[in-house]
Amino acid sequence: MDCIDLTGIRAYGYTGYLPEEQVLGQWFEVDVKLWLDLCVAGRTDAIAHTPDYRDVISLVQHLVKTSKFALIERLATAIADSILQQTPLVAQVQVRVTKPAAPIPDFSGKITIELTRVQPNSSS
Repeated sequence: MDCIDLTGIRAYGYTGYLPEEQVLGQWFEVDVKLWLDLCVAGRTDAIAHTPDYRDVISLVQHLVKTSKFALIERLATAIADSILQQTPLVAQVQVRVTKPAAPIPDFSGKITIELTRVQPNSSS
């Protein structure tokens, strides 16, 4: 199985457990890995045989910007589900959602959720 890696997708969103996170918002960073067979695209050089990266990036940015979930786990799941629904060539997707500046006292690190989902009709 082949893999397309889209990294560093940034968007300002309103997902967070604290009420002010859903009002004030914050930056999120998303990385997406798409597993699929790229043999045909490699031979034909035709975009019809591979996902359009612009569409996937726009989808991720739109979900981050418009979603108001309490948990980034839910945001990551929404991103994975949407990619699988809208990109049927993709057999499996891995999503990493990072909060670079989580509002936790005395914590300056990042929080990242990573999950992997497979196409419902896939035998993977």
